[in-house]
Amino acid sequence: MRCWTTPRAGREGGRVNPYAVLFAPPGALAFTAGSLLARLPTGMFTVSAVIMIAGQRHSYALAGAVTATGLAVTALVAPGVARLVDRHGQARVAVPAAASAVLGSLALLLCVRHRAPDWTLFAAYAATAALPNTGGMSRARWVFLFGEDSPEHRAARHTARSFEQAADELCFMLGPLLAATLCSALFPEAGTLTGAALLLTGVLVLARQRSTEPPPSGGTVAARAPLCSPALTSILLVLLATGGVFGATEVVTLAHADDSGRPAWTGGALLALQAGGSCAAGLLLGLLPPPRGAARRLALCLAAMTALLILPLCAALSGSLPLLAGSLLLAGAATAPTMVTAMGAVQGLSPAGRLNEGMTLAVTALLGGIAAGSALGGWAVERLGPAPGYLVPPGAALLALLAAVAGGAVVRAGARTPASGYD
Repeated sequence: MRCWTTPRAGREGGRVNPYAVLFAPPGALAFTAGSLLARLPTGMFTVSAVIMIAGQRHSYALAGAVTATGLAVTALVAPGVARLVDRHGQARVAVPAAASAVLGSLALLLCVRHRAPDWTLFAAYAATAALPNTGGMSRARWVFLFGEDSPEHRAARHTARSFEQAADELCFMLGPLLAATLCSALFPEAGTLTGAALLLTGVLVLARQRSTEPPPSGGTVAARAPLCSPALTSILLVLLATGGVFGATEVVTLAHADDSGRPAWTGGALLALQAGGSCAAGLLLGLLPPPRGAARRLALCLAAMTALLILPLCAALSGSLPLLAGSLLLAGAATAPTMVTAMGAVQGLSPAGRLNEGMTLAVTALLGGIAAGSALGGWAVERLGPAPGYLVPPGAALLALLAAVAGGAVVRAGARTPASGYD
């Protein structure tokens, strides 16, 4: 099966239901379920590590530094894993990569539990770097199913991008909350153990769906490396700064909840609200027609994100937890439009046969930013306090906005090239 033909079953009353069209191909629901299960631990591992380390070593700076190191190593290793996926197929690479990441998480758990030296925490968490980019693999499957250059398939790809972003946010909404709840209600290692089980289960389910898996290139594709594209590199810089927003917000919010004397799950619930706002925005965006003018739209989305991220700072300084919860919910609404626009640009500007590598580079840029944001957020909490720590997220968003404005002309030029699959 090369591409899926839009079925008439997706039409009701003369109108097309975008999500009915999206999930019409056989196997679409199955690979989506596996991808969701495998992505949920992404939002669990970091929170679980922070809670374990901060609870045992009484230092959010150390916890932020350890998670930042792991994310930074992942940023270096992930593109290589993605190249293997493109060459040899998702099923052959994802399962051993997931097993390797699980072993690293279990090693961190043992080091924390048995009070091993601090350096072992860095080494153990760095061993999780082979974590496969199941979100990128899922996005590649949508491109494989809806790869024709037709209005129907372009609309389906837009809906898929919106849905995938909403799925990411759903996982980041439920993951931290689930991890914090398990760690507080059961024992500190419960979040890591549950995440490891979910990751392996989800990857195995995803790997079994062969009918929707893009064919491997086998190393025969001669397309140039994604990083050779100035337009794509410009988008990656934007995503690097955007990742700083996510990393800083996570650490600062967990520290703020802990400092206020609230239960451990409170920080996860606050992060879930922010992700919930983004999830809702992503699903609504998928119902709209594919927009135009991505470079300008990306700058506008980042401007909105920068402005809305000032609200959590004001709420934290006021000392009102309900106000902080509401402000994080509102701030999250700008995340999905920003990420859908940026990921759409990455998808369209990635060379043929190296889509998974291009999408993984995008995730790598995000992880690099999250690592820097986590470290800077932990430093800000230690030096300035939890409430002033909320200065870091809008600062990172402003950097992303400046990068988007500076690279806008390059992105527009890249989108006009004949070889570009940009839509």
